[in-house]
Amino acid sequence: MQREETPVDTSITVGHAVLELVQGDITAQPDLDAIVNAANAQLTTGGGVAGAIHRAAGPQLARAGRALAPIRPGEVVVTDAFNLPNRRVLHALGPVYGQDEPSDVLLASCYRRALELAADEELASVGFPAISTGVFGFPLRPAAEVALRTVRDALRQPTSLRLVRFVLFSPDDLRVHAEVLAELERSEP
Repeated sequence: MQREETPVDTSITVGHAVLELVQGDITAQPDLDAIVNAANAQLTTGGGVAGAIHRAAGPQLARAGRALAPIRPGEVVVTDAFNLPNRRVLHALGPVYGQDEPSDVLLASCYRRALELAADEELASVGFPAISTGVFGFPLRPAAEVALRTVRDALRQPTSLRLVRFVLFSPDDLRVHAEVLAELERSEP
């Protein structure tokens, strides 16, 4: 019987912040000031990450989102977190792969804009899911490359953020992100 290896959580220091990769539940991150919702354009309860966040936050989250909707791919808006253990939720509309183009630019905009809003709110920590990799169909490895490069580059600039955590759904998601992060570190120290 072959033993399955579980990837180890990974973190690096970038500027004055830690960029961390973990497998887990994004709605159960009480040490983070904000989490990012992989939202739909109407900011309504959906499936996947958005559904989990809306269920945990309660119906107030959908009501708060109605006033800010619709948003376009690459855009991010902020609401209170309501019943979540965080202060804010940053709602990012990632691109639908093969439909919203240029998908890599729009995906990078989600990460960059979320970090800008977090800094505007003077937050010290934020958690991201793997935006657009679920029903929006963005292939995991290219999405991880865009996400990690964008976040790493943003953290090299002055910011209030001290911790950016990628909260990834599966062991495979964590493994791919860890491989991409290691490759980025080797190629661009």
